[in-house]
Order: sequence, then structure tokens, then C-alpha cells
Amino acid sequence: MVEYEKRPMIAEEDKYTFRQSTQISGQCGLIGHLRGDMGSSGNEFHTTWWDYRQDMRTDEFAHALDDVINSLREQGDILENRAALSRYAYETPQSKMNTDRNFYGVRVDTEKYAFLLRLCPDKGDYNLYCYCYRRDWLDDHIRRAAKGIRFVDTHYKEKFRIPDGDKIRITYRDGEWVDRTCRYIDDYHAEIGDNIFHICEFAERMEASEAKTIPLRSSLPDRCYVFVPSANEIGTVKKGESGYYKTGISFASPEEGKALVEQYNAKHGVSKAQAAAMSAGSMFGWETPAADTKNYDAGGVPVKSKHRDRGDAR
Repeated sequence: MVEYEKRPMIAEEDKYTFRQSTQISGQCGLIGHLRGDMGSSGNEFHTTWWDYRQDMRTDEFAHALDDVINSLREQGDILENRAALSRYAYETPQSKMNTDRNFYGVRVDTEKYAFLLRLCPDKGDYNLYCYCYRRDWLDDHIRRAAKGIRFVDTHYKEKFRIPDGDKIRITYRDGEWVDRTCRYIDDYHAEIGDNIFHICEFAERMEASEAKTIPLRSSLPDRCYVFVPSANEIGTVKKGESGYYKTGISFASPEEGKALVEQYNAKHGVSKAQAAAMSAGSMFGWETPAADTKNYDAGGVPVKSKHRDRGDAR
């Protein structure tokens, strides 16, 4: 039996349990993926295999994959049956993936291979997707991608940087806009939507078409409440949009208004740092450092003095 390590996946690994482009799959050493379900009874185990790199599907790899899956199917382990999978999901909330679906991520490593499992305990869904990688290739790509994706102007000055897998919004001169997912290729190239660009080439295309590009950071909520001192009212702001929307919520004093905003945001899971970044983005632009949660402490106070005036400008 092969020796391996098993742990919940971290957020940076989640994206590698979904289908990716040929370029990224090749860089990460994707060998293929296994899909499985536990049938209507929850005690079955039906699988289908998809090749990506047949030349890397060696006997050594096949034995490692078989050993890992068979070990996970032993009594009391994750893949014994759907009940065991549901129990794992309940007892290991830290493995919940950052998606709208009921997905849980587990990474299993052998000396040479990394097996990234996307698990779903729900009846009627596929219960397992196992993406299989060369461990050193995958870890190298994740390490390099942690630097983020740079967006520059035509003079090569950095405008903003986003994490690998985040989205941007491109707004054209006629007001139409599209959102594109971005993936890290290397320090000078990014996959934007379905195309790969040199970061300077992308900047030149945006300038030529008079388009504006802003980040849609995954660290920000889609919307939040804000208190607007200049109008003495409560509004909502939407990620990627300028200004705010009136709510008509009544309150007796500014102090009560601010308290209500904090209460409403907390109810919707919006932190003070997120609310501060959202407020700044709606006023000063989503590409500015003030629109990034990493520049605020837990209380929503800017951690860099040069952004302090922007934190309370409303």
C-alpha cells in the first residue's frame, strides 16, 4: 500500500478540481480525472476515467491512484459510502469549498502525485471528482500563481493585481460590459476568458478600444450597506459599480444609522473590512488600493495611512 497524506484542501487549490484550459492543465501536470457516484442506494461506487496526458498515465501512477481510492473506500473512511461522505462533510467544515454548491475539497499526496478530490454528499449528484497531478508541477504552479496577476497600463505601470482565478470587468465606451475570469500563466502572461495575453498586449488592446478594466475581487461581497453622512441616509453599493442605491431605511440619528448598517452587514456576513473596501471602491474606483480588503484591519480601519482619508470620506 502506498504511503500518502490526506488533508482538507486550501482555497487556492479549489480551482484545480474543475476543468481548466489546455495551457494551465499542461503547466500543472494534469494526468486526468476520475468521476464517481455512489448510486441510488449510496453504497455503490461507479467511476469513469478521463485522460489528459496518456503518456503520464504510467503503471506507477495507476497503482498509486488505485491504492489511494481503495484506501479511501475502506470502512470508516471518506468514500466508504454516501453516509460516510456526509459524515465527513459535517465533521470537517473547513473542507467546504468556496462555491455555491455543496462541495468539499480533500487533497491526498503521495511522494510523486497529488490527488485533488471534489466531493459532494448529495444524492443525485456525482459524489466524486478526483483530479490527478504531478505533485511537483502542481505545487510549483500554485506557488508562482500566489504572486497574483498584474494589470498594467501601456507604459508598463501596474494598475492593480488580482489573485489567480479572480475576475475583471471590462467596460466598453458604449457602456456595455463583460466579466472575465483570469488565470495566472506566468509573470508576464495571463489567461483572460478564453484567450492568453501578454499583460502589455492586453493593456494596448484596452487603450485602443477605449475600454476600462476593473477588478472584481473575490474577497468582496456582491453588495453591502453603507452609511452616507453627506446625505444622512443608508444606501447599498454593488461590487464594480460607482455610487450607491438609496434604501429608504429610516433612523433617528446618524449614530443609529451607522449601527443599523453594521447590523445589516453582519447579518449578511459582510465584515467591517469588506464594507470599508466596498465603500471606497464605489467612490474612488475599484482598481484603487482602498478597494482591497487587505488594506484594512478587522475593524475596517485602513492599515496604511495614505488610504486613511479614503476610508471615511462619505
